Amino acid sequence: MAPEPPLLSMSGITKSFPGVRALDGVDLDVQAGEVHCLLGQNGAGKSTLIKVLAGAHQPDDGTISWRGAPVTLRSPIAAMRLGIATIYQELDLVEHLSVAENVHLGHEPTAAGFVVRGKAAKASTAALLKRLGHPEVDPGRLVGELSAAQQQIVSMARALSHEVRLIVMDEPSAALDPEEVDNLFRIVGDLTADGVAVVYISHRLEEIRRIGDRVTVLKDGRAVAGGLPAKSTPTREVVALMTGRNVEYVFPERPATPAAPADAAGAPVLEVQGLAREGEFAPVDLTVRPGEIVGLAGLVGSGRSEILETIYGARKPTTGQVLVDGRVLRPGSVRAAVRAGLGLAPEERKAQALLMLESVTRNVSVSSMSRFARGGWIDRGAELAAARAATRELSLRPDNPSVPVRTLSGGNQQKAVLARWLLRGCRVLLLDEPTRGVDVGARAELYAVIRRLADEGLAVLLVSSEVPEVLGLADRVLVLREGQVVHTAPARELDEHRVLDLVMEGAPVASGRSVAGSSAAGSSADRSPADGGRGPAS
Repeated sequence: MAPEPPLLSMSGITKSFPGVRALDGVDLDVQAGEVHCLLGQNGAGKSTLIKVLAGAHQPDDGTISWRGAPVTLRSPIAAMRLGIATIYQELDLVEHLSVAENVHLGHEPTAAGFVVRGKAAKASTAALLKRLGHPEVDPGRLVGELSAAQQQIVSMARALSHEVRLIVMDEPSAALDPEEVDNLFRIVGDLTADGVAVVYISHRLEEIRRIGDRVTVLKDGRAVAGGLPAKSTPTREVVALMTGRNVEYVFPERPATPAAPADAAGAPVLEVQGLAREGEFAPVDLTVRPGEIVGLAGLVGSGRSEILETIYGARKPTTGQVLVDGRVLRPGSVRAAVRAGLGLAPEERKAQALLMLESVTRNVSVSSMSRFARGGWIDRGAELAAARAATRELSLRPDNPSVPVRTLSGGNQQKAVLARWLLRGCRVLLLDEPTRGVDVGARAELYAVIRRLADEGLAVLLVSSEVPEVLGLADRVLVLREGQVVHTAPARELDEHRVLDLVMEGAPVASGRSVAGSSAAGSSADRSPADGGRGPAS
């Protein structure tokens, strides 16, 4: 008896755009009921491949077969009718429409040839949300009012509202906390048990081991490995395939000597004293000295980002104060913070930090424009030269600051944000999820950059959802849970299990530590944009 053909087979797929060959003869086959993981650095061709699969791009060459029969996916509608749904990292939901309207957008329920709205659409949406483990989401609520995790559930419900047989998930866990990731994996398990195939894209290699069946690795538009067993292939081998060299999650060495004592030579450059925002986080005290990296660890919603943004002046505190070099900053003023030497690389760099249609030069210079003003005009030559020097210091690629920043990979976009603050001459760097959406090779580069900047005297306050990242980079760690700093210790004295025990509900709250305070379960939905050309840039 002949074996069953793959549910999906893509063979020799090529796709070129002006000046670049995005896909060069890629093969991919996916079996019904499996989780097939697609790995590769930014720019490897993953996004182009899934857009070909989704019908958004037409391949220049190659064939696609569905259940053994050749098909042509001329549009996303054609792919959806076949049973292929794609959930992109940047969700394509309509914020001013309700959950039910988004779920049924483009294929509204009908009866007797007429579109049915209201109760019927809400009832079918409620059933899908219950299947996904989120019955609490109101089908009548506007999507723009939901959290990032809830919006992702809505996007999944929309995919399941079709007769879907294959779902592509692009970085689905990027904005989720550990509990939400567990729910996502439960959903994936239920889908595959029903014979639905999942193509899963993630930069988190530990997720691949946990959920994946097989792995295909892309590099420079080619499939350099296909069908590798996800759970048994060594991490070092996967990383070497992705990067073309042996790169591991190795963090830079910390200085041999501990952080300087609180004397004149090692006095804190940043001091936070009793800082609080009612309903978001209770009074928190912390210090960061020159050359020191302090990490904030906690679950999504623990108030980590809110603390950073309040220090930066994007939120006004209810009580407390921020001092830089012993001088109190005007509360709630980004302008005052920037002038004092603070710089923020926010969590959502595309929305909050970068001018996506502008050049790298303008993105780097935007907070230092007064340096290039000559009699009411901008000295473009001086601006370009300064931007080039700042980006070369961080090895930003390509080495051409005239290109639009939107064309850069995630890691190089983050370097552009860091270059802005280097050009500005900041003393304190606030980093919120610095490697989100950044591939493994670029992460290693960013880790080295952050450590080098600290070694050169910058004070760094770091927030990350990835506990190994906090422990690997920071000299000292503050652990947050439900509005409180429950523990603080040198990073060397902590491990991932200890931190997770502390941040989970029910863990004992430490007391009497030198650094105490709080940060709340406030949502990130109402964050003010950070200065990155969108706020005061003086």
